[in-house]
Amino acid sequence: MTSHEPKFVLTHERVMDAPLEKVWRCWTEPALLEKWFCPKPWYVTDARMDLRPGGESYSVMNGPEGERFENLGVFLDVTPMKRIVTTDAFLPGWVPSERPFLTCETLFADAGEGRTHYIWRALHWSEEAMKEHEVMGFHEGWRMAADQLEALAKGL
Repeated sequence: MTSHEPKFVLTHERVMDAPLEKVWRCWTEPALLEKWFCPKPWYVTDARMDLRPGGESYSVMNGPEGERFENLGVFLDVTPMKRIVTTDAFLPGWVPSERPFLTCETLFADAGEGRTHYIWRALHWSEEAMKEHEVMGFHEGWRMAADQLEALAKGL
C-alpha cells in the first residue's frame, strides 16, 4: 500500500487576528494580494487571478535590486472561504511547464472571535526543490508575508 501524503512539504500555520472574509479577500483580489504577498522590500505587481480550476494564476515578484520573477500557473481548486490550490506545473490551457517547482495549498477556517485559522503549504516535486525553497527564505519570508497579510486584512 502506498501513501498519498506529500513528502516534500513546507508549512506555515497560524491563527490570524482578522476575520476569515477579509483574509480571503486579501488572497483573491489582485489589488490586495499585491499589497502583502512578498516580504518587504520585495513587492508584487501585475497580479491576475481567474479563480476557477484551470484558471490563470499570475504575478510578478520584484526585488529591491531590480530583480523580477514572473510566476505563472493555474488554479487547481478554489473552494470559497476554505481552500485555494495553485501549481506552476501547468500553464494556462493545461500546458505542462518546463520546470515545475511546487503546488501551493492554502487553507482557511473561521477560528471564532473574528480570527482566521490559516495554513499555507508548499508541496514540492523533490527534496532538492524543497531545500531550494528553504534556502530562498521560505520560513522567514512566509512569516513576514503572513504578518503583512494579517495587518492588511485587519485594517480592511
